[in-house]
Amino acid sequence: MTVVQEQVDIVPVRAKGRRRSRNGLGARLAWGGAIAAILAFLYLPIAVLVLFSFNSGRLLSWPIQGFTLDWYRKLASNEQLIEAAWNSLYVATCSTALTLIIGVPAALALDRLSFPGKGLFRKLVLLPIALPGIITGISMLTLFRLMGANLSLTTVIIGHATALLAVVVTQVYARLQRLPRSYEEASADLGASGLQTFFFVTLPNIRTAVIGSGLLSFTLSFDEIPVTFFLTGRDNTLPMYIWSTMRRGLTPEINAVGALIVLASAVLVVLSVLLLRDKPGGRA
Repeated sequence: MTVVQEQVDIVPVRAKGRRRSRNGLGARLAWGGAIAAILAFLYLPIAVLVLFSFNSGRLLSWPIQGFTLDWYRKLASNEQLIEAAWNSLYVATCSTALTLIIGVPAALALDRLSFPGKGLFRKLVLLPIALPGIITGISMLTLFRLMGANLSLTTVIIGHATALLAVVVTQVYARLQRLPRSYEEASADLGASGLQTFFFVTLPNIRTAVIGSGLLSFTLSFDEIPVTFFLTGRDNTLPMYIWSTMRRGLTPEINAVGALIVLASAVLVVLSVLLLRDKPGGRA
C-alpha cells in the first residue's frame, strides 16, 4: 500500500516538472524572439545597404540583378570622394587628439582635486554631449562669426572637440575612480615628481580608457554631420559629400561608401569596447 501511494504521489510531481519545463522553454523562446526582433530592427537596414552595394544594377529593386565589385572600384577613381575622405580623417584625428589633450587633464582634475565650483565644472564639461548637434553647431558658428574667424576644417576640428570632450572625460574619470590612490602615494614616497607619477604610474593604468575613448571619439567625429554642416567652409568631409550626393538620388556607389564606413566604424567601436572593458581583478 505504501509503495502504491508513493507512486501515485510521484505522478503529480512529474507532471508539474513537465509543465515548468514547457513554461521555461516558452519563456526562452519568447525572449529569443524579442531579441531577434530588436536586432533585426537595428541592423536590417545596414544589412540591406551592404547587400545593395554589390548590386550590378543601378536600380534599387529586389531581387538584386547580380553580384559585382564595380562600385567599389569606382570609388578609387572618384577624386572628390577621396579628398572628402582624407578631410574626414584629418578632422577626426586632430579633434580626437584635442579632446585627449584637454579631456585627460580635466578628468584628473575632477578626480584628484577639490576646488570651488567643481560640481558646476563637471556639469559644464558634460553639457555638450547632452545638447543636440544642431545647437552645438549654431552656437559655435555664432562664436566664430563674432570672432571674425573664417570657416574651415580648423573650425570643424574645434567644434568636434567641443562636442566630444565629454566622451573622453567620462571614460577616463570612471577609470580613475577605480584606480587605488595607494599607487600614486607609493610613487611619491619613492621620490617621484608629479609628472613622473603621472607618466609612469597613472597613465599606464588608465591607458586602455584613454585609447578606448579616443577610438570612440574618432568614430563619432568621422561620422559627424550637424556640427560639420554649420562649421565647414569650402572643404568637404565624407559625410557631407554623401549627404550632398544623396540629394540627387541614392546610387550603389553611395551604398559602397556606406558599407566601408560601417565596416571601419564597427572595427573602431569593437576595439573601444574591448579596451574600456574591465580586466580581471579591477586593474585598468
